[in-house]
Amino acid sequence: MFDFIQEYWTVISQNLGWSDLFDIAVVAFLIFQLLQLMRGTRAIQTLSGLAILFIFYWLSDRFELLTLRAVLGSVFDNWILILILLFHQDIRRALSQFGRASFISTSNKSQQSQIIEEIIRSCVSLAGKKIGALIVIEREADIGEFVEAGVELDCVLSKEAITSFFLPVSPLHDGALLVRNGRIALAGCFLPLSLNPLVSKALGTRHRAALGITEETDSLCIVVSEEKGTISVAASGKITHDLDAAQLRRMLTEML
Repeated sequence: MFDFIQEYWTVISQNLGWSDLFDIAVVAFLIFQLLQLMRGTRAIQTLSGLAILFIFYWLSDRFELLTLRAVLGSVFDNWILILILLFHQDIRRALSQFGRASFISTSNKSQQSQIIEEIIRSCVSLAGKKIGALIVIEREADIGEFVEAGVELDCVLSKEAITSFFLPVSPLHDGALLVRNGRIALAGCFLPLSLNPLVSKALGTRHRAALGITEETDSLCIVVSEEKGTISVAASGKITHDLDAAQLRRMLTEML
């Protein structure tokens, strides 16, 4: 076995030039970047489903399951068209993301820590007063196409600014606050609600919106419950409840 691998590698290495290695490296880099941009979105789930279909196709060919091979073969014969139809939104979003700065890359470590602390202070303050809040933090994927309405802003993120948007007297308090590149980008915007039938019916609109946007994108959502005064964080379609300041700090530091 090892002799075969060694012989195979010798043949490959003798026929590979520097241009071939560069070509392979570029393709690998592009695929890696594409997967990074799709991470945490529904595209990954769809890719997993396609991978399972491909495994069944390989098994049908291996064991000569003619009917199954014919059906799956007709699907994979048009794989380019299928990929475009399934991932047209993700492809458009991925192309727009190349060269675009993420939350982390636009801020140094001290700035990032300061931004996280401002978010924590505002959430703790709002929770103590039982004032509801919904803060969505954009990461790699642009969530603009999933956000409705909202007032466009470009202001410094601070406890005072965040708190002011969610006060009951504010006309924007019912919507979500969008944080992009470490700054407040939108206020009073509306997010898609989760359609997952397994989501508890006890969850309110803010929690469902947090789950909805994190099911579709890789964003991170913080929810302050108006009824209980508790803090929750949603990511990848899952939500963690009843966080204190230390737990919230740890989650934000790990995820951003």
